[in-house]
Amino acid sequence: MEITNRSYLNPVIHMELNPLNYLMEDNETNSTAGERNSLGCVQIRIPQELFLALGLISLVENILVILAIIKNRNLHSPMYYFICCLAVSDMLVSVSNVVETIFMLLNDHGLMDVHPGMLRHLDNIIDVMICSSVVSSLSFLSTIAADRYITIFYALRYHSIMTTQRAVIIIVVVWLASIASSILFIVYHTDNAVIVCLVTFFFTTLVFNAVLYLHMFLLAHVHSRRIMAFNKNRRQSTSMKGAMTLTILLGVFIVCWGPFFLHLILILTCPTSPFCNCFFRNFNLFLILIICNSLIDPLIYAYRSQELRKTLQELVLCSWCFSV
Repeated sequence: MEITNRSYLNPVIHMELNPLNYLMEDNETNSTAGERNSLGCVQIRIPQELFLALGLISLVENILVILAIIKNRNLHSPMYYFICCLAVSDMLVSVSNVVETIFMLLNDHGLMDVHPGMLRHLDNIIDVMICSSVVSSLSFLSTIAADRYITIFYALRYHSIMTTQRAVIIIVVVWLASIASSILFIVYHTDNAVIVCLVTFFFTTLVFNAVLYLHMFLLAHVHSRRIMAFNKNRRQSTSMKGAMTLTILLGVFIVCWGPFFLHLILILTCPTSPFCNCFFRNFNLFLILIICNSLIDPLIYAYRSQELRKTLQELVLCSWCFSV
């Protein structure tokens, strides 16, 4: 693998004779203009500087979200613990993107001569980070959806069901499972079963979330009357707001990660088709969408949560005051 090639994001990139190798051709120029090859495919070129800029912005945003949740005791609840972990997942994407882009830029400008062995280790580490990110992101999106479901339909027993101890156990299990599965994906990256597992997990979590959301929004008005009878109307409103936030988060995740998973599906179904090869050539565009997901998520947290937004403003103002 050459340092000028963006081969991270999933262990599938390591496969020999993989269709993704087509997208590696002619990737040295940094122009955003679309180009057509002999097959009439349009290949959109993304400058490395754009990857670096978006990665740094996303990294700062997610760090601020994590610090805000740690700082504000009002945000010390299972839902915000899960949101904090989701921010960490997004941060993994940002960190891996920034690290690889810096290596690529240094190499392009002749400031660093990277040894192939070192590059291979870096690539494996980045792959583990990205795989961990996608698995943990999907897991925490499902966890938050389940948390909102319990809050709405089991409001009176919520604190006995979703205790802090159980939330911590869930977080530890998700991270251990995400890291372990990512390492297995790297070890068995030459097996198509890796792609099948990723795609299956993606669609399974989507179906799980869809079922929960459908049940929540169809029966919420019936359940709200029961909640009102116990004078808990404010909690019901807050819970539904949390459910709406998760709906937005899931929608953004599907839009940003969807092309990547479609990419994986096409690798399995039509690896040699000219049409699929045209799709493969724009892999860098799919990477930009994934980075945008980690950049957009913190904006959604801040917009949907007044408490979090207030804490973020305090952190930004304090940082600005210290810099002055």
